[in-house]
Amino acid sequence: MEYKPLAKALSVLLAIVSGFMASCLAVGLALGEGMPAVRAFGPSIILGLATLGYSAAFLRLGRRPSLSHKAGYLFVVLSWLLSAAIGALPFWLSGSVGSYVDAFFETMSGFTTTGASILSDIESLPRSLLLWRAMTHWLGGMGIVVLTVAIFPLLGMNGRSVMEAEAPGPQVDKFTPRLSQTAKILWLVYLGLTAILACLLLVGGMSAIDAVTHSFATMATGGFSTRNASVGAYGSAYIDIVITVFMTLAGMNFALHWSALRGDLRRVLKDTELRVYAGILAGAAIIIVFDLRRAGVYASVGEAARFASFQASSILTTTGFATADFTRWPALSQAVLFTLMFVGGCAGSTGGGVKVSRIVTLFKMGQSEMRYLLNPRGVYGVFVDGRHLKKNVVYDIAAMVFLYILAAFVSTVVVSAGGYDILTSLSATMACLGNIGPGFALVGPTCNYAFMPEALKWWLSFIMMLGRLEVYTVIVLFTRAFWRR
Repeated sequence: MEYKPLAKALSVLLAIVSGFMASCLAVGLALGEGMPAVRAFGPSIILGLATLGYSAAFLRLGRRPSLSHKAGYLFVVLSWLLSAAIGALPFWLSGSVGSYVDAFFETMSGFTTTGASILSDIESLPRSLLLWRAMTHWLGGMGIVVLTVAIFPLLGMNGRSVMEAEAPGPQVDKFTPRLSQTAKILWLVYLGLTAILACLLLVGGMSAIDAVTHSFATMATGGFSTRNASVGAYGSAYIDIVITVFMTLAGMNFALHWSALRGDLRRVLKDTELRVYAGILAGAAIIIVFDLRRAGVYASVGEAARFASFQASSILTTTGFATADFTRWPALSQAVLFTLMFVGGCAGSTGGGVKVSRIVTLFKMGQSEMRYLLNPRGVYGVFVDGRHLKKNVVYDIAAMVFLYILAAFVSTVVVSAGGYDILTSLSATMACLGNIGPGFALVGPTCNYAFMPEALKWWLSFIMMLGRLEVYTVIVLFTRAFWRR
């Protein structure tokens, strides 16, 4: 395995993370946080830059090295682990989080855009830490790996295997000849939407720091808020509607955003996954509105629609924001939201979960098999957007979904071993595996994960990474074949 290029790439990634931490330190100093901010961020920044300096001085690479598929998988997994490890230091060193385990859990939750938190009093954190907390979302949303790949040409390196390992399933189309150029375009679209959302939230009355942090968390479909009551603390219909729209946009395939910017609206409107995604969201919201009005939870249809659409979009896109305690809603509304936890956003989005494209493919696979049962002499295939999917692609999707469900069952048993009820265990698992954040029962939208023992926090941190990297990338490292020469 190419250890020198792997170490070089990891040092660049850690330097990028350190650079973003330096920006948070600068904000802290500007806001008068002084030496506490320096003590919190200083060691992490020095460590990241020292790693880059060491690799630049001692790791000499040959001509245009390329990471193999094996090295690509290892790079991606180590990227998330090391980013969480170094990113946890400011929380721990500042004293805002009592133990390193809790700090690691919070940071892994941020980078994987899960939004599960161990913090009981979020508003007591220094603003520089709140910014860093949201920034872990923003970096993890589009992917720090994708950002690193964008600058690989400066290192004379090829990042194809890394991009394939970072998202091994349905992914964003490669719409430029150069992979690094595709990565740059994705980040520019991501940055543009984040900036627009921040401006709209400023207009809605949020402070600058709140607007930026909520924009980071929304576009990353992460869910970390600067308020203990999440977005519901603002009590603003305008803010709820704006964030609902942008959560929905973040749950779309970012290749479609690029197509829309180029004026290719026909491709956007004809995309099967997008239509199914919109249909699921609209259908779920309508059912919840009907149920809420029937139970008399809200006084008007408009008010019910506001809260129903926000919560439905938040869970479907795996954002995890909340404007209401949905565990107090009627059973049907809770059942719909619980079902959405198994779906997720679109392929090529910042959302987690199984992904709508995989569900569409498996549904069409089921249709094809039923046709075959009715007419065994017929020849049937799986078609999505008019394209025939090869059997190996369909099998790959079916296997991934099976491993995802298997991981959910295993994790539910592990959490249950901690003495928690089945709903808490299952929803905590699905919230972490699907990168959603809030669940039901003891991990509902008004609760957090602080009560869990350290062993379960380590386990759920692993489950977050497993879900964010779509199972295969992590599981393959535990096979004997991976380490065989």
